[in-house]
Amino acid sequence: MSYVLQNWSFDPVAVVMILTVVAHEMGLARLSLRSRTSSQRQRRRRSLAFYGGLVTLALAIMSPLDYWSSDYFFVHMIDHLLLAFLAPILIVVGAPWVPLQFCLPVGARRSLGKFLFLSRGAAGLRIVGRGLRSPIFAVLFFNFVMVFWHIPSAYDYSETHQVIHIWLMHTSYVVAGVLFWLQILPSHPMRPSKGPVWQAGAILITNVVMTIMAMSMSILTNSSWYRVYDHVPGVTMSPFTDQQIGAAILWVCGDFWALPMLYVVIRRAIESDGSVSDIVDRVFRSRHEDLEITAVHRNRRGG
Repeated sequence: MSYVLQNWSFDPVAVVMILTVVAHEMGLARLSLRSRTSSQRQRRRRSLAFYGGLVTLALAIMSPLDYWSSDYFFVHMIDHLLLAFLAPILIVVGAPWVPLQFCLPVGARRSLGKFLFLSRGAAGLRIVGRGLRSPIFAVLFFNFVMVFWHIPSAYDYSETHQVIHIWLMHTSYVVAGVLFWLQILPSHPMRPSKGPVWQAGAILITNVVMTIMAMSMSILTNSSWYRVYDHVPGVTMSPFTDQQIGAAILWVCGDFWALPMLYVVIRRAIESDGSVSDIVDRVFRSRHEDLEITAVHRNRRGG
């Protein structure tokens, strides 16, 4: 029980979370004045998912999980899964975007909207926003973050520099996770721009990357990668055993999120495109048509 009750910590991010909840509730209150009861209920259900995501973030960075992650690699892997998968999924499902906008008075909200969407001064911000929302960027950035922070030199550096660990590592996991899951799950008023077939491919690619990472840290090596876990006072588990357990968590939990999400996108594809065979036919037919178009263009240039 002491493992659960002791070693809680306070992080400045908690203040940001509290202010976010207050702003979200203010937005919900303003929206309720102009909405039907059914819409209010939908927003409240989404808000519970959003708050669940914030609670998950708090557990990852302030609970004993964060404390013990300095001693055990496998605990750190649990932290990473919470930050990159569970918390972002709940935030995306919670769709806090509209309520957070409505926390501002109507005048300030309109001025901000005109500046962001119409002014020349915010043109650069709009370009950055479109880049961040790009499906290709989201998948590449998510996998880059997952791989980069498991490179031994980057991992050891972040563990010995708390500013990097808290503000850069943790933030990059959450941001990359939100951007990635926005490509898979609808988050009112945003919807994924790519179809279920593309989404299934993104999930499979990401799961393969995680599997390769887990294999590299366990069955493809015979030594510990991370110096920060060598000779930790009071820890009797060998660093390599610790690393193998962490790799197994990364491997198994990767399937836990990938398989349900694949089921969701396949069902979505069947509902929109028919049976599984229809989907496969459509994919190969599209590829065949692309090849035919390419051949026609080549023949015309040759003629």
